[in-house]
Amino acid sequence: MAIQTVVENIAEVPAEGWLRAAAAFLLCAVLVRALIPLARRFGLVDRPGGRKDHDKPTPVVGGLGIALAMSVMASLSPDVIDFPATIFLASAFLLVLVGLLDDLQDLRWYWRIGAQAAAALAMVFLAGVEARNMQDILGLQGVSLGAFAIPFTVFVVVGVINAVNMADGVDGLAGTLVMVSLGLFVCFALYAGDVGQAQRMLLLLGAVAGFLVWNMRFPWQPRARVFLGNGGSMLLGFAIAWVAVRGSHNPVHPVSPVLGPWTIALPLIDCVTLMFRRVMQGRSPFSADRHHMHHLLLDAGFRPGQVVALLGGLSLALGLGAALAIRLDVHRPLLVLVFLALLAGWFWFTRDYDKAVARVAGWRGGLPVALPPAGEDGEQEDVGR
Repeated sequence: MAIQTVVENIAEVPAEGWLRAAAAFLLCAVLVRALIPLARRFGLVDRPGGRKDHDKPTPVVGGLGIALAMSVMASLSPDVIDFPATIFLASAFLLVLVGLLDDLQDLRWYWRIGAQAAAALAMVFLAGVEARNMQDILGLQGVSLGAFAIPFTVFVVVGVINAVNMADGVDGLAGTLVMVSLGLFVCFALYAGDVGQAQRMLLLLGAVAGFLVWNMRFPWQPRARVFLGNGGSMLLGFAIAWVAVRGSHNPVHPVSPVLGPWTIALPLIDCVTLMFRRVMQGRSPFSADRHHMHHLLLDAGFRPGQVVALLGGLSLALGLGAALAIRLDVHRPLLVLVFLALLAGWFWFTRDYDKAVARVAGWRGGLPVALPPAGEDGEQEDVGR
């Protein structure tokens, strides 16, 4: 029945909506390609070294290309781009610009967090998008955060942004995980009957797909030709947080807030686990290491393309599983407890990184590859790649 509802509502998306998504794909692909030589000229490249696996300087203008493509398409789509969406685009450009400065000057972590918090506050006070309804999460009717809605929304936005940022460590991975999340939210919006929101997300989904043309590995493209950059990963994290909060607090077409974390579960679990472990070790939660989920799979012998396919497929399965559980009227707080159990399980499993690598390598029937150097100085900040 749920699938039938989604399919029926797909027919409600006008042809212009699909054409705009296709145009966003093509435009972003063209813009990113055009930005590559400019990035090299102005030094906007990510250079190899330390814990970074790529072997030559790579432009970091993928986020700028996505933002530009979205802005152009928004100017051509006044019927689906409302005032909150305009605030989203303005906040997205703020994050992209701060990210570009970070790529050039290696800003301290508090400048990035400050920009992320500013984008979250604009989301609350200018666009009116905030997380306040907790009844699905706690299982109690009428539970509202009240005055705590603002700091909680900022916490959600900053958390999701940094989770996506930390997932940006393998060619195509962050973009693929974001596409999975956006695709799930498109389905959720269509199921709820919110065709306008679905069209807006399709625009962003098309732009991300256009970026992946130059970021994914293909037979004719053995390495990524461009990276998201810190601005790009912040933009995509902000987009996921925005659609999750707005979709779950839309009074006309609500989506359960429990579903949000499940659409981007793996980066969230990886981020929380690593930051908590770093704090336990007396280190900054933003210090760098090479113990991310994707690093573990690489060290266990998986190729980059296999890592993307495995984590992307698992992310899709988790999101669909949570949606099915909601459809079957599973008690919402139980889904929250299961999510926390997965987080605790991953924390336990990776308590000894080398043993975890060996176990995963054994499961895949191979031997772990030689571990690369541990990485940069412990005071270096974790900024994805």
